[in-house]
Amino acid sequence: LGEDPERSGTPWRERVGVMLQSSSLYPNLTVRESLATFAGYYAHPRDPRDVIEIVELTEKANARVRTLSGGQQRRLDLGLALIGDPELIFLDEPTTGFDPGARRTAWQTIANLRELGKTILLTTHYLDEAEQLADRVAVMREGRIVRVGTPRELTSAEIDVEIRYRRDGEEIVLRTSEPTRVLHELTSEAVGRGEELERLEVRRPTLEEVYLALVENAEEPE
Repeated sequence: LGEDPERSGTPWRERVGVMLQSSSLYPNLTVRESLATFAGYYAHPRDPRDVIEIVELTEKANARVRTLSGGQQRRLDLGLALIGDPELIFLDEPTTGFDPGARRTAWQTIANLRELGKTILLTTHYLDEAEQLADRVAVMREGRIVRVGTPRELTSAEIDVEIRYRRDGEEIVLRTSEPTRVLHELTSEAVGRGEELERLEVRRPTLEEVYLALVENAEEPE
């Protein structure tokens, strides 16, 4: 945002929203009251009603915080990060403790923030989450960034593509950096024999596999 955070003042801070990994909410306030209270800290906040809709807590707007489930409280945490209408939002492990359904809902909410013109810095240990949501991923090892790129760039490099199929009841696994050539050879040979490649599967490495390879190999930071 063009300023040194250590020396910036209130106007700069109002351009930033933060959702911590854990936070302490006022248990006796309602969702609406919580957002209205925090809105009072900003010169130009979003309307709490809009934020309640964004984080999908409309049905819980008048429920007290102490009655919310863990996932609903995390959505309220996100709402508090959005109430100041920030340009830059830090989300620290936003789906910790979520069940799979709640995580998918949260992913959609985070993706929708793009439509609001927000920049999001997401910290997560769920690599499928980063793969689904991030435009760019930075992999950290021992506090240092060892690789940066789009999810596609990271999963297309370093680790070979895996090709699996069955032949005479035996599973064959091939790993190659030239999947197009190898597939062409395999399928041409199978067509020549008049056979199908049983259970043919081509799988690129996941972001999690790339991450494990990077942190285990102790590469020099870029």
